[in-house]
Amino acid sequence: MQADLLREKFLDFFKAKKHKIAEPDSLVPAGDPTVLFTPAGMNQFKKEFLGFDSGFNRAATCQRCLRTDDLDKVGKTPGHHTFFEMLGNFSFGDYFKKEAITFAWEFLTDELKIKKEKLWVSVYKDDDEAYKVWKYLIGVAENKIIKLTDKENFWPSEAKQKGPNGPCGPCSEIFFDRGNNVGCKRPDCTPACNCGRFVEVWNLVFTQYNRKEGGVLEPLPKKNIDTGMGLERLAAVMQGVRNNFETDLFQPIIKEIVQGLSLTTEGSPERSRRKGTVPERELIYAIADHIRAITFAIYDGVLPSNEARGYVVRKLIRKSVLCLSDLGIKQPFLYKLVPILSQVMQIPYPELGKRRENISEIILAEEKNFIAILDSSKELLNKGLSELVKKTKDKTFSEGDVKKASIIAFELYDTYGIPWGLTKDWADVHGIHIDKEIFDNELEKQKNRSKAGSAMKGDVFGVKDLALGLKETKFLGYKDYITRARILKILKDNIETKKAAKGEQVSIILDKTPFYPESGGQIGDTGEIRKGKNIFEVSDTKKIGKVIVHIGKVKEGSFKLQDSVGAEVDLGRRLSIARNHTATHLLQAALRKVLGAHVKQQGSLVAEDRLRFDFTHFKDIDKGQLDRIEEIVNSYVINNYCLWTKQMPLAEARKSGALAFFAEKYEGKVRVVSIPDISKELCGGTHLDSTGQIGLFKITQEGSVASGIRRIEAVTGTFAYKIIKNQEDVLSEVGSLLNVPQEIIAQEIQKRTKQIKELEKRLSSQKIDALRGSLDKLVQDAKIVKDIKVITKLIEDADMDLLRKNVDLIKGKTDKAVIALGAKQEDRALLVVGITPDLCQKGFDAVKLIRDIAKIIGGSGGGRCDFAQAGGNNPENFETAFKTLRNLISEQIK
Repeated sequence: MQADLLREKFLDFFKAKKHKIAEPDSLVPAGDPTVLFTPAGMNQFKKEFLGFDSGFNRAATCQRCLRTDDLDKVGKTPGHHTFFEMLGNFSFGDYFKKEAITFAWEFLTDELKIKKEKLWVSVYKDDDEAYKVWKYLIGVAENKIIKLTDKENFWPSEAKQKGPNGPCGPCSEIFFDRGNNVGCKRPDCTPACNCGRFVEVWNLVFTQYNRKEGGVLEPLPKKNIDTGMGLERLAAVMQGVRNNFETDLFQPIIKEIVQGLSLTTEGSPERSRRKGTVPERELIYAIADHIRAITFAIYDGVLPSNEARGYVVRKLIRKSVLCLSDLGIKQPFLYKLVPILSQVMQIPYPELGKRRENISEIILAEEKNFIAILDSSKELLNKGLSELVKKTKDKTFSEGDVKKASIIAFELYDTYGIPWGLTKDWADVHGIHIDKEIFDNELEKQKNRSKAGSAMKGDVFGVKDLALGLKETKFLGYKDYITRARILKILKDNIETKKAAKGEQVSIILDKTPFYPESGGQIGDTGEIRKGKNIFEVSDTKKIGKVIVHIGKVKEGSFKLQDSVGAEVDLGRRLSIARNHTATHLLQAALRKVLGAHVKQQGSLVAEDRLRFDFTHFKDIDKGQLDRIEEIVNSYVINNYCLWTKQMPLAEARKSGALAFFAEKYEGKVRVVSIPDISKELCGGTHLDSTGQIGLFKITQEGSVASGIRRIEAVTGTFAYKIIKNQEDVLSEVGSLLNVPQEIIAQEIQKRTKQIKELEKRLSSQKIDALRGSLDKLVQDAKIVKDIKVITKLIEDADMDLLRKNVDLIKGKTDKAVIALGAKQEDRALLVVGITPDLCQKGFDAVKLIRDIAKIIGGSGGGRCDFAQAGGNNPENFETAFKTLRNLISEQIK
């Protein structure tokens, strides 16, 4: 049975069991800082598990997940993956163990027709309730029900003893028996044995306790069900294979890799395997796994970088490149797998096909970059370990140096991805000993740091956001800017209070409100809440769950619970924000028209005075394109198109082609904002009635913010007018100063710039001629340090070019000389150091000298052996710098 059919059957089965079929969450869970990536199907239902009413009490999903805990095992075992799909059904205070177990057994045996005798189960050792359901209701033989301990059958594992606090409970797992000819082949083998005979197919978690400090387990008033079944493992079972990589989810990708190997002939420069590397099959499996994780991470907006999620993606790409290198493929190849992967996953993820070119480009750029790093690894190793190379030559290499070298080897691996093998080969050639055990210890520390960074922080669920204990605030702000409402809660320093007096900073929650809360990049509304002469000034509006919170200060009088109040939004500010929000929709449409359909929103800020829009695009945007984008947006504004909004099911919205922001978490029903024939987006923000209300759109800045991500900043309405007016005023002033009309300012500046350059060139030439005559005296006045001439001088009104030319002239007049020339330019100090060729051959280095003396003038510098330059902020210290130079030369001679 194909994986696509399995996915469909699972969701259809639970839909028939009255489960809401929820859309899979992004790999980057919105509003959840406890994890780097979505690790399981339950992640998107944290609030429901804590009793938050979302309008449904049972759900089912096929959730894409990403984990790197077992990265080293991927490819080596039949069932470890970084990216996988988790089938799951969930109950929030509805059904419990009996129903969950019955559903699971029915799906596997009736729907999928798996033979009952092939299935075993495990229960938590103290869970008699689950044991009885399996034995007496389902009828599983007693010898096929295994009791396991806290580590294997309690969630989170060993939570009773080690935490974290929060909802937890026992588990029950279902195993598929591959037969007694697999694994250890012992007659007493059970799922407790990890020989590979038994495949864990489904895990049913019975969340029935709340763990408190000290390991106290308090029964939950509402018990929950959280189940997870890996689609890849289930596919392997249903397709009769012993390895997930042999299923239809992986085989097309693997065949593409194998074909790539066959096209690169053995023995060619591009195909030369390193001896003693990992078996070819394991390498191919690892690549097939990693490309799925890489592709879907980028699909969900995570781009390769050196931080957090981006670091994981970069690490997976680099690991894949090394695997390909070990297979003998030295050129970029990983990016070629994206099209075949998009075909494999086209049914559940049809949008992946539209994004494949952009994703391929991002991967290709990373591959090229890493291959370049590997090619320059000798240079990087030489730079990182140069001091220790000297120690080996001096025969002073110690045990401490072994540790230092090993840590540097790890740092080169961690920063640049240079593998241990390359470093070890280089170190052996240079006589440096590095210790694999120390390297591995550093690697383990890094893994632990990564786990700590990506693991859940503190309690299993953050309950603070849900402590409000209120139902959804009724939002009226799409149509109204003022309304009557009732105060439900007042919070001061996050503690409930009954009253707020003048001057107090508090948060007020109303039963209904026109105030839009910060969301989707749009900032929160401001305004006033009034009760007669009592005024509460709203400085910001936030959303916690589905409750809208008004943050601010009591300006006059006081407010108390249950007060009837008037809530009024600052309408002028709201309209300015709406101009910018509607403009972002027009901007995305224009970007897709000019740059291509791969453009996708990656982040935004919609404020009163400006907008910021981040989007996927892998190339620089030239001025012509930027002008065209601005022109198109303004044409949309001038044509005054009407905006339409409509509520519809999420699946219908996606099917209609509505664009979604990758980091947003959408409900089953979504709001679609449309500008006919121009734009259609899922959006909960506030907008204008027509595009003409924007007035004017002006791009103020464009640039790159990350690999494959660019940012445009812009202004609209009166803010755009002010910028253009200021620019016009500046041009008018410049025109007056130049005494020319505005339309020829550019030509006049070019003309005068050319004249200035000619004058500067003449002046520089005159200065050189004037100094040329004094060079002999400079050489004669040189300080002699151990038969080396040290020539120093401050030259008035000199720039760096003039200093450099004078050094060259002095070198032409003498030998065995170190020349240091300086110049003052207001509060800046310029310094150059030159070394004659004969001294360079004896080991004198201008770069080393200038690094020490540049500090004295408050700066730093660099260059090459015979010439270096520096700048600083302390020109008054030149004499000290020249004296230090003479001392350094004296020390070097000694």
